[in-house]
Amino acid sequence: MLTFLEETINHIRNNHKDISTATIILPSKRAGGFLKNYLRKSTATTQFAPKIISIEEFIEELSDLKIIDPTELLFKSYTAYLNTNTIEEKDSFDVYVTWISTLIGDFNEMDRYLIPPASFFSYLKGIQDINHWYVKDEKTELIENYLKFWASLPQFYDHLKNLLLKDNIGYQGLVYREAAESIEHYISVNGQRRHIFIGFNALNNAEQTIVQELLETGHTSVYWDADAHFYNDNSHSASYFLRKYTQEWKYYENHQMNELSNNFQKKKNIQFVEIQKNIGQVKYVGEILSNLSDDEINKTAIILGDEKLILPIIHSLPPNVSNVNLTMGVSLKTFPVVRLFELLFTLQEKYSDQLYYKQVLAILNHPVVSRLLPNSKQLIHIISTQNSSYISFEEMLKLDPESDLEVLNLLFASWKNTSANALNSCFKIISILKNGSNLNQIEKVVLFELHTNFKKIKSLLSSYNYIQTITSIRNLYAELISKSSIDFKGDAYNGLQIMGVLETRLLDFKNLIIVSVNEGIFPSGKSNNSYITYDLKKQFGLPSFAEKDAIYTYHFYRLLHRSERIFLLYNNFSEGLNTGEKSRFLSQLEVDQLANHTLEKVSVNPKINIQKNTLQSINKTEAVITRLKEIAGKGFSPSALTSYIRNPLDFYYQKILQISEFKEVEEIVAANTLGTIVHDALEALYKPLEGSLLDKDILTNMKKKVEEEVTIQFQKTYKKGSFKRGKNLIIFEVAKRYILNFINFELDELNNGNQIKIIKIESNLSADINIPSLNFPVKIRGKIDRLDEYNGQLRIVDYKTGLVQQGELELVDWSIITSDKKYSKIIQVLAYVLMINQERKIETVEGGIISFKNLKNGFLKFATKESARSRTKDFNITQETLSLFTEELSNLIIEICDAEIPFTEKEL
Repeated sequence: MLTFLEETINHIRNNHKDISTATIILPSKRAGGFLKNYLRKSTATTQFAPKIISIEEFIEELSDLKIIDPTELLFKSYTAYLNTNTIEEKDSFDVYVTWISTLIGDFNEMDRYLIPPASFFSYLKGIQDINHWYVKDEKTELIENYLKFWASLPQFYDHLKNLLLKDNIGYQGLVYREAAESIEHYISVNGQRRHIFIGFNALNNAEQTIVQELLETGHTSVYWDADAHFYNDNSHSASYFLRKYTQEWKYYENHQMNELSNNFQKKKNIQFVEIQKNIGQVKYVGEILSNLSDDEINKTAIILGDEKLILPIIHSLPPNVSNVNLTMGVSLKTFPVVRLFELLFTLQEKYSDQLYYKQVLAILNHPVVSRLLPNSKQLIHIISTQNSSYISFEEMLKLDPESDLEVLNLLFASWKNTSANALNSCFKIISILKNGSNLNQIEKVVLFELHTNFKKIKSLLSSYNYIQTITSIRNLYAELISKSSIDFKGDAYNGLQIMGVLETRLLDFKNLIIVSVNEGIFPSGKSNNSYITYDLKKQFGLPSFAEKDAIYTYHFYRLLHRSERIFLLYNNFSEGLNTGEKSRFLSQLEVDQLANHTLEKVSVNPKINIQKNTLQSINKTEAVITRLKEIAGKGFSPSALTSYIRNPLDFYYQKILQISEFKEVEEIVAANTLGTIVHDALEALYKPLEGSLLDKDILTNMKKKVEEEVTIQFQKTYKKGSFKRGKNLIIFEVAKRYILNFINFELDELNNGNQIKIIKIESNLSADINIPSLNFPVKIRGKIDRLDEYNGQLRIVDYKTGLVQQGELELVDWSIITSDKKYSKIIQVLAYVLMINQERKIETVEGGIISFKNLKNGFLKFATKESARSRTKDFNITQETLSLFTEELSNLIIEICDAEIPFTEKEL
């Protein structure tokens, strides 16, 4: 396969014996490297190479200006902005950077296309006037200031232009304008020198002016990287710009364009690959490469429509790929340490004496911080245990005295909202990390790049006094990081090539794998990051989305010109902004399929192996049996028994292995915490009444103590968590309301002539369970909420802050009570009755629940029924009832302790 560059070099050599004095201008520096490589390979004798430069370098030479760094341009333009007197109300630098990039982008566009600034700004101001047309005679001050700003743009533009030209620098558009204006002078000096433009497509007006002026000298030639098939098709946008130039340029009225090759019509194998998700695409790329020989891999390029896939692609390369060249780097912002500084800026930007726990934990949990603070996990544990929603820096220092004070100061002490303090802290953190151990090569490079970026910010800080706050530092940091990358080293001319779309200009490959050929990616969707309206663009001949689509079309089809084997992959999975729609280019290839093109459609579906979900099972070892005996000796709690019924595996983890859930800061009071607070408040209020009859005066006085008692219990249970505002304040009021409603319920009972005597409140009880088949003692234990007498009837009362219905306490069949989790509340109530029975023999007792969310139904009693449909219920718990329950309970405990029955997971 003869590439475009090789074909062009051969043509130049055939027409010009000596090209050493020529200047060859290319779209990019990368293309220049490949051109030099082809020249070296095709030259048999030693000779001087021609001058090979990119168009941007040529423009800088013409204008005698250097293109300014985008970050420095922010500061230069702000100086010009402050010096524009017609703009009366000036934004701070922090606000200014949020909108100036869009405006400078518009300046760039205007200058590249040589638009007269005066008429352009006049049109733009007129459009803004129309957009803010006002019905009333007088406009508001806000609108007046807004329109004054647009009227001031000519002065701002002139100030910026003069400020930059004074230092022989300019933004890209300005440099292009100055180059176009200087072309006559350049020709007067270099008009006899041969200039060769290779591989251009969409030229702005400044470039067109320069190329046309040089063509008129008779010593300039242009080699278009186009294909005759598309050029001859007047409806195809792949050659839209070339047809436009040949029709409009004066040079082509008397001169023929260089003959175009007809490579697209040659034999090609094209494969459309429909595949789910990006990960599916990169895995399929690996599969394609694994089937290629070393020689074929050297002629292969992977083109990334979505450049974020670079790392997944690298990790998916098969073992037979030994040499890789990546033309793009990995963005610096993908590395964890970069995120750490973002977190620190976020914390410091609105620093207060009380630090929000989520910001503190985000920093402490960061993987890089574990190197700075080896005991960071201990700090996290303490903060979580204390339930501190807000914590001061001074409190943090007291939490763990063994922590590195210097590091804690750098991370959490106030930077006083000054840029100097912020930079010093950042430099120190990088220094500590650099001096640490176990840094790999990539981490060292990332730290070096970070240090370089912070040095750049420091340099700007010394030159300009606008960077005063941490917000300014953060904005600059984000700007620099977004444009920084870690470059990979590789052989640019051998091995597998992985590149972005723009880097493929002028390059040809026998085998192509193009990834993410989706609508919205290739081509990209419409975007309008500009203040210039569509009408204004049409008026002044600026490119709109139609021209930008034509550029994408050119790049796509240019890649296919000389390729022979082409894989076009697209993601068909609809997710988020990705619609899963294939690119229009694929549809166009289908419609325009040529005779020599073999087009194959492949749908790659993930291989799904449906495996039967096997439930986990854990055998009971001697150690497990020993632990079970220990639990049995202390006593099985009703909650432990019901957890076994719900899922034996949960019982194993919680009771045998004693693994508790990870303790997190409870920013919003959880349901179980609310239950604890209500229970403890009721205990404190009712405990003094043990052995007494309730009366109205006692309950009325008790209501006055509710708020104070709930506050005490919140402080005790919720610890350092705040409950004075937000949702927690509502939950605090809910807790008060639960207790007040309950006291009012009891008052209503007394008003209705009922008598209530408190016997026990929150009493710890236990009972021995005689199980002859087990050769060790067995107990059950628990804490009863309340034991009272209601009109002489003994009652066991359990409080529930959640919703409980009467049906949950009704039983028909005793044999299933320990096999279904829906009977957990019955087991709990009867277990308490069994414990009371050991303390005092009962004849009949009532046991049940008072649900604070179902208080209107009062005391919900345990009841037995003959059948599910029976309306007759027996609410009395007798010795016979306890005997039946003890039998089922014994069977459950036997099963738990049986060494032959493993803990088997239940499907929930």
